[in-house]
Amino acid sequence: MSHRFDLDAYLQRIGHTGPVRADLSTLRAIIAAHTASIPFENLDPFLHLPVSLDLAWIERKLVRSGRGGYCFEQNSLLRAALTTIGFQVEGLIARVLWGRDPASLTPQTHMLLRIELDGESWLADVGFGGQTLSGVLHLRADIEQPTPHEPFRLTQADGNWWSQSLVRGEWLTLYRFDLQPRFSADYEVANHYTSTYPASHFRHTLRVARLAPMQRMNLSGRQFTLHTLGGESVKRTLGSAEEICEVLREVFGIRLPEHPHLLQRLDALPMDT
Repeated sequence: MSHRFDLDAYLQRIGHTGPVRADLSTLRAIIAAHTASIPFENLDPFLHLPVSLDLAWIERKLVRSGRGGYCFEQNSLLRAALTTIGFQVEGLIARVLWGRDPASLTPQTHMLLRIELDGESWLADVGFGGQTLSGVLHLRADIEQPTPHEPFRLTQADGNWWSQSLVRGEWLTLYRFDLQPRFSADYEVANHYTSTYPASHFRHTLRVARLAPMQRMNLSGRQFTLHTLGGESVKRTLGSAEEICEVLREVFGIRLPEHPHLLQRLDALPMDT
């Protein structure tokens, strides 16, 4: 028997109380609420736990258990919600280029969504960590597009698209993708690589992010950063494992997993990250 997605529980989790229709205003409202309520986090791979892409598992973890997740979990959850509402949604896959040369050939390890609405294409992505998209992007090249946070734009050449955000006056590339629809098997392979490959950074350090109006909150290892749009970023290094846990609970709203080695793994994080 296929899993029946609980849309009401999802809407309650993200705090969306407005209209629920397959239109652009609902799409924007749901994405804004999702990114403000469900944090990006990689605690499971960091603790060397399996990351399941079974929808019932994702729903239980992100909706009912007070957890967050990374791109495959976040965007799978959003796709299920949007499809239940009545949107036409396809999954895409991308090569992450954040901090790299935009021409680099990296593995396809990032999930994003394409939504068809009234004859036009839109992109959504609630799972890119510290630069998660808080709005939707029209699938059009070379135009600056406002979001509730930074402006974004898409560039296009030879069938490939690049997603970029304007950070401190500079266009930075997030990832490269094409428009070929992807399927569950594609994401299973990419998720397995991302969560279990020994060199994957998700297995070695902590990455957590959440959005608030005009703010981004990021945790990379022990480094907590509060970015305010148009203002200076405030950074502080977290000391003990207990302090990290407090920030995870109080700032990011994460209900921490009961794991015997959680404090040990947090204590082992280097002080200079």
